[in-house]
Amino acid sequence: MITSIFATTKEPFNRGNLALLTQQKHISDIVKIHAGQGGFSVILGEPGVGKSVLREHIELWQSERETTVVSLSRTMHTYLNILKQLAESFKLDVPAKALETELIKAAFEHIRRRKTLYILIDEAHLLQMDVLRKLRLLFERFPKKHNLILFGQPDLLHYLSLNINQDIKSRITFSQTIKPLNDDDLERYIIKELEAVKMGVNTFDNGAVEVIIRSSAGNLRLCRNLCYASLIEACREAKKIVTISHVNQVLVQPHWRSHEELIKQQVAS
Repeated sequence: MITSIFATTKEPFNRGNLALLTQQKHISDIVKIHAGQGGFSVILGEPGVGKSVLREHIELWQSERETTVVSLSRTMHTYLNILKQLAESFKLDVPAKALETELIKAAFEHIRRRKTLYILIDEAHLLQMDVLRKLRLLFERFPKKHNLILFGQPDLLHYLSLNINQDIKSRITFSQTIKPLNDDDLERYIIKELEAVKMGVNTFDNGAVEVIIRSSAGNLRLCRNLCYASLIEACREAKKIVTISHVNQVLVQPHWRSHEELIKQQVAS
């Protein structure tokens, strides 16, 4: 619908391989440096601030000749099942009792081929601490040219700060919190998305942009979803300019409304 109304080949706010924003680029650069010494990195942030975009960007390094990237997302599994995910990524088919030994051998083989190894663990705050401790012990036996990167919500740092987990926290070589974006960054993001698909920067009028930025509260994912949904509302009316009216048609949907507003609505009805 959007492509036909605006005569474009791609939709904004609905594309893969998104360009990194400033703080994501900073983290990406530092992660590469720490990979040279056996890094253990922790990337924190509330849902929607851009952790997934950064993780997907690092996963693309797999296409580089001197890089191997292993990404794990099913973090609520047991230690053995996580080892099986690792083995699958390394294309290993070995008995469970030999998994640790063969994974270490595979890691050294990648380094012998002059590759840098990145192990990404998504939603790491869901990991049981005893599982994370076993993984830490395993990766300590990996060759130095690698970086274990945990992506998680701020609760992860709280768990790691407990006295019982100091053996894990003390081995972190780099950590960073991805912060919510300021208003100028969100506006630049909207403009960049429109320019990327050759749509006019005035596709959203000033009022619509102000409401979107205020409603997103610095959250990149919320901004992206609200922009895309507002575009759809404009296209339903065959309009090429998104106005406050279109944004408000999205914001009245229950999942955009605050808990207090929904309670008031139920009481009034």
